[in-house]
Amino acid sequence: MTEFEQALEAILAKDPRYSREAYLFLREALEHLRAEMLRSGGNARHVSGQELLENLKQLALTQFGPMAWTVLDDWGVRSCPDWGEIVFNLIDEKVLTKTANDSKADFQGNYDFHETFRRPFQRSGR
Repeated sequence: MTEFEQALEAILAKDPRYSREAYLFLREALEHLRAEMLRSGGNARHVSGQELLENLKQLALTQFGPMAWTVLDDWGVRSCPDWGEIVFNLIDEKVLTKTANDSKADFQGNYDFHETFRRPFQRSGR
């Protein structure tokens, strides 16, 4: 079992609000974001909450399209602050690190899940 898997088991035992898949998706989004940084000639660096949220949004829309709302809801992720809770659970287990300026507040009020994941796929006139 990898260190990530061990940490994930500990997190899920303490905080069952979010599914394993949500944590795996967040890790995938971070890896994707860091790879983009390297491809664009930059260095892998600390990622802000806002950058991560934007990447999570784009990745969810790309991978799940009209099902993004349903998938995220099934994972227990219903708003941007939920991603903050997941990030800070990973920080608490020393999987991720934070700077002195990072807080859960970085994940507040970034985008509305309904507007982002449902409205674009609703039929007009309904």
